[in-house]
Amino acid sequence: MPAVSKGDGMRGLAVFISDIRNCKSKEAEIKRINKELANIRSKFKGDKALDGYSKKKYVCKLLFIFLLGHDIDFGHMEAVNLLSSNKYTEKQIGYLFISVLVNSNSDLISLINNAIKNDLSSRNPTFMNLALHCIANVGSREMAEAFAAEVPCILVAGDTMDSVKQSAALCLLRLNRTSPDLVAMGEWTTRVVHLLNDQHLGVVTAATSLITTLAQKSPEDFKTSVSLAVARLSRIVSSASTDLQDYTYYFVAAPWLSVKLLRLLQCYPPPEDGAIRGRLTECLETILNKAQEPPKSKKVQHSNAKNAVLFEAISLIIHHDSEPTLLVRACNQLGQFLQHRETNLRYLALESMCTLASSEFSHEAVKTHIETVINALKSERDVSVRQRAVDLLYAMCDRSNAKQIVAEMLSYLETADYSIREEIVLKVAILAEKYAVDYTWYVDTILNLIRFAGDYVSDEVWYRVIQIVINRDEVQGYAAKTVFEALQAPACHENLVKVGGYILGEFGNLIAGDSRSSPLIQFDLLHSKFHLCSVPTRALLLSAYIKFINLFPEVKGTIQEVLRSDSQLRNADVELQQRAVEYLRLSCIASTDILATVLEEMPPFPERESSILAKLKRKKGPGNLHPDLDENRKERSVNGGTADHSSTTSNAKVATSPTPSTDLLGLGSTIATQNSAPRASKGASLLVDVFSGNIAAFPVETPVSVGPVADENFSSFLPNTPQVAYANATLPTAEEPEDKFVCKNNGVLYENQLLQIGLKSEFRQNLGRMYVFFGNKTSTQFMNFAASVVCQDTLQAQLNVHAKPADPTVDGGAQLQQILNIECVSDFVDAPVLNIQFRYGGTLQNIAVKLPITLNKFFQPTEMTSQNFFQRWKQLGAPQQEVQTIFKARHSMDTEVTKAKIMGFGAALLDGVDPNPSNFVGAGVIHTKTTQVGCLLRLEPNTQAQMYRLTLRTSRDTVSQRLCDLLSEQF
Repeated sequence: MPAVSKGDGMRGLAVFISDIRNCKSKEAEIKRINKELANIRSKFKGDKALDGYSKKKYVCKLLFIFLLGHDIDFGHMEAVNLLSSNKYTEKQIGYLFISVLVNSNSDLISLINNAIKNDLSSRNPTFMNLALHCIANVGSREMAEAFAAEVPCILVAGDTMDSVKQSAALCLLRLNRTSPDLVAMGEWTTRVVHLLNDQHLGVVTAATSLITTLAQKSPEDFKTSVSLAVARLSRIVSSASTDLQDYTYYFVAAPWLSVKLLRLLQCYPPPEDGAIRGRLTECLETILNKAQEPPKSKKVQHSNAKNAVLFEAISLIIHHDSEPTLLVRACNQLGQFLQHRETNLRYLALESMCTLASSEFSHEAVKTHIETVINALKSERDVSVRQRAVDLLYAMCDRSNAKQIVAEMLSYLETADYSIREEIVLKVAILAEKYAVDYTWYVDTILNLIRFAGDYVSDEVWYRVIQIVINRDEVQGYAAKTVFEALQAPACHENLVKVGGYILGEFGNLIAGDSRSSPLIQFDLLHSKFHLCSVPTRALLLSAYIKFINLFPEVKGTIQEVLRSDSQLRNADVELQQRAVEYLRLSCIASTDILATVLEEMPPFPERESSILAKLKRKKGPGNLHPDLDENRKERSVNGGTADHSSTTSNAKVATSPTPSTDLLGLGSTIATQNSAPRASKGASLLVDVFSGNIAAFPVETPVSVGPVADENFSSFLPNTPQVAYANATLPTAEEPEDKFVCKNNGVLYENQLLQIGLKSEFRQNLGRMYVFFGNKTSTQFMNFAASVVCQDTLQAQLNVHAKPADPTVDGGAQLQQILNIECVSDFVDAPVLNIQFRYGGTLQNIAVKLPITLNKFFQPTEMTSQNFFQRWKQLGAPQQEVQTIFKARHSMDTEVTKAKIMGFGAALLDGVDPNPSNFVGAGVIHTKTTQVGCLLRLEPNTQAQMYRLTLRTSRDTVSQRLCDLLSEQF
C-alpha cells in the first residue's frame, strides 16, 4: 500500500485503520468493517457525484479491507474511473486496486485495457510505468493479446526513457512466462539484444533477464548476445567499485547484473571466436582472483554478493567444460569453502563439486578433497549438507578409491538420517558392483548393507547380488560360506534370509564338505528362520528346501516331514499350501534324473542394465547421476551381471542452463539386433525400461529352403589375410550417420534444441510395430502437437503405415509415445516421412524426418546346412538374381562387429559353410504381404587391402539390389 501521509489528506483512511487496530475482538473488527462497507456502498450509490479524492479514499479503504481477508464485491468501476485521472496518486491507487482485485475474467477488462493504452500512448514516463506495472502484475492472457505487440515497440523506441525501458523489459518477460506463444519478437530481436550495450545499467539488467528467457526458447535468434554479454561482463569485472557507484553493492560492482550475464552465457556453448573466448576466460580468471583477495568489508552482504558472482562463474566454467586450468582453479576454490563456517557455502561447494567430478579435466582435483568430504559426512550437523557429501563421494569414486569410499558410506549408514538411507544403500550397491575387482569384497559389502540397513535394502539390491553370484563361478563358494555364517546370527534381517535361502539352495553343496556346514545343519539353520518370515520369504525357502532334496538326498526324509506338516499342507495362504503339496509330490514320485532336470542349477542371467542403477535414476533423475555410471558411457562385460570396468572418458557436458542437452528419452547405446524385441516390463511407458536393452528374439519361422555360396573364392581376387579381432568391438551408436538404424531397432532418430525423437521397433514376418517417443527438452509446453506419416508416390502401394493419434500437448520435460503399425505389401526402396508439427512460444515448428523402415526389417533368418545352402545358391544362379559389389571398408574390419551387423541386418549367420573361414555367409527370407523372397548373402573381407566383396542372390532382382545397397553401407 502507498504510504499515507498528512499531506496526502486521506485522514478518513488513517482513522479507519486506527479503529481496526484498536478492536479488542474479531467480532468488533467485523462490525467496524461492515459499518464502513455500508458507508462506502452508500457513497458510491448516492446521487452526489464523488470527486477524485473521495474515490481514491474509499477505494483505498476497500483495498485495505480486502488485504485483511474479507471479500470485496463492489468498487471495481470506481477504481477503473481513477485510471482516467491526471493526478498521479489517484491513478496509482486505481492501478493498485486493479492489480490486486480484478481477475482476468472480469467484464471490466476491455475498459482497463483502453485506459492502459491511453497511458502507454501518453508518453508520460510516470503514467507509462504505472500501466506497464499493471500489465505485468495482472499478466492475463487477455492483456498479453492486447499488449504483446505494443510493449516491444516501447522497449526499443529511441525516445523511451530509461525507467520506462526497464519496466517494458520486465513486463515483456512476465508476458513471455505467462503466454509464451503470444510473444514473438521477430523484427525486434536485434534491437533488444543491443540493449546490452545501453549506458544505463538498470536497462541492461532488465534486458539481460528478458534475453536469457528468450534465448532458452530460441537460442539461434539470440546468439549474437554472447559477444555483447562478454564485453559488458568484462567492463564490470575489470572496473573498480567506485566506477559503478550507483550499482555497487557493498564494494561489489553490479553483482546482480554480473550473475544475470553469466547465466545468459550458460545458454550457449563456448564462443567459437578466439578473441571473445579469450576475453571471457580473462573475465572468469579475474572473478576467481578476486575471490582470493581479502574482503573489503566484514559485513555479510559483501561476502554474499561476492560469492554469488563467484558461484555463477564456476557454473559457467562447468557448463563449458573446456578449460582445464579454469576447472582445476574452480575446484580448488570450492575446496576452500568445504570448511567454511557458513553452512550455505559448504552446501553450494559440495553441490558444485559433484558436477566438477564428472569432468575429465577436474576429476583428479576433486579427489584430493576426499578426506574433507568424509569429515563433513561424519561431523556436519545439517542433513542436507550431509546428503550433498554423499552425492560428492559417489561422484568422485573410481577404481583407486572405491574401497575407501564404500567403507565410509557403510560406516555412515549406521547413523544416517532415515530420509536418505535408501539412496545411500543404492549408491553403495552400485559402486560396489562397478568397481569390484574381487567379487568376494562385493558379496561382503552387500551383506553388510543388509545388516546395517536391511529395511532400506530394496528388492533390486538383493536381486542383483543373486544375479552376479550365479553369473560368476569363482565367487559362488565364498558367497555360500559367507551367507551361511551370517545366518548364524541370532537376529537376521529378512532380506538376508532371502539371499541365504537362494544361494544355499543353489550352491549349498559347495560348502557341504565341511562338517560345520553339513546339509542337515544348513537346512536346520534356514528352517529356524522360517516362522519369523513373511509369506513371500517362506515361499522362497520352500523352493530352497526342494532344491536341497536334489543336492542332498540324505536330508530328503527330513524335508518331506516338514512339507507334510499341517502347518504347510493346510496353510491359510494358498501360495504356500500349493508349493508344499506340489514339492512334496514331486519329491515322492520323481526319479533322481527327473529331479536333477527339474531342479537343476539356475543358468546365468542374460546381460542387462543394473536394476539398481535404473532405480536410482528414477529416484534422482538422470541428470543427477555420476555420468560414469550412465548407460550411455559404459560397456557391458561379456559374461553378464555387471558393467565392464574399463574406464571410459565422457565428452558429455554438464549443462546448468535451463535447457540442458540431456538425454530425455534415456536412450543409451545399447544395441538391439534385428528381429528382437524388448522383454515385457511392468512400466512399458517408462523409456528407461523400453530401451533397457533386454532382448528376446522372436521365434524363428519354419526354414524355407535357400542355399549356399559359389565355388569361386574371393581369395582368387584379393590376397587372403588373417582377420584381427578386437575384444571390445561395439556396434554403431545413436550418434552415427542416417543409416545407423539398418542393423538396429533402437536409438535417437532426431534431436535439436527443443525436441528429441527416439525409436523402438519390432518386426515379425511382413508386420512391424514402431514406438516413437517425443521428448520435450524445454520447460515450456508444446501446443497443437501432431505427428503424421506420409508415404510418397509408389510407396503408398508398397507399404502401409498406420499412426495412432497422439496427445495434442507435450508438457515441458515430458515424453509422449506414439505407436506406428507397419505392413510390408511388396518390396520397396523409399522410406516414409514422419511430419511433426507443434507450437512453441507462439512459433509454429515443422519437422520432417525419414523413418528408418527399410526392406531388411522384414528379413526373417533361416538356418540351413552347408549342402542345402550350396544347392539353393546354384538354383539362384541367373544373372538377374545376383548382385555383387566390391567396396572399400569404411570402418574397422572387426570380425565380431561384422557378425553382429549381419545378424542385425536380419540374416542368419551360417558358420562352417564357406570353405574360407574368414568369409561370412547368411540366409533368410524377406516377407511381404504378396510373396516371400529367399535371400542368400556372402561377404568376403580382405583386411590387407581394407576391402570387401558382397554378393547377394535372391529370387527377385529388385530385392537383391536393394539389400546389397543397404548392407554395403554398413561396412
